[in-house]
Amino acid sequence: MIHDVELRELQVNADDRGSLTEVWRSDWAFYDGEDEPAMSYVSVTYPGVVRAWHRHLRGQIDHFAVPDGRIKVGVYDDREDSPTRGELDTYVIGEGNMQLLRVPGDCWHGYEAIGDGRATVVNYPTRLYDYDDPDEERLPYDTDEIPHDWDAPPHR
Repeated sequence: MIHDVELRELQVNADDRGSLTEVWRSDWAFYDGEDEPAMSYVSVTYPGVVRAWHRHLRGQIDHFAVPDGRIKVGVYDDREDSPTRGELDTYVIGEGNMQLLRVPGDCWHGYEAIGDGRATVVNYPTRLYDYDDPDEERLPYDTDEIPHDWDAPPHR
């Protein structure tokens, strides 16, 4: 696993009415004070759409949960001081695999909605979005700089 990436299993509490899943709690050891979210947002992605690649260079950490649908997340580590530099990992999260994924923002990351339906992603970033000076560096989803083919099956 890429250094500083973490997964947390989420407990789904289901009964005859439906389900309830906690996706963020301040008492989880998953957060160390620096990782506490500053905001949250919801995005909806249509099947087969890839939202990649981007990274944050001012310390933002993303925390992704997928309450509806499924996504394949790619994380590529090109940080010079990282013990996992040059590694790429993929994770499938969402329905059937409820997890919270912590992504260090300075790693390149993105995701693809997989399956036949839309995917709803909730992100809990550790920095507020700055509309005047966004903390985002972008590459095209099919860049040669990252060794990943979005059409390949996930390995995780």
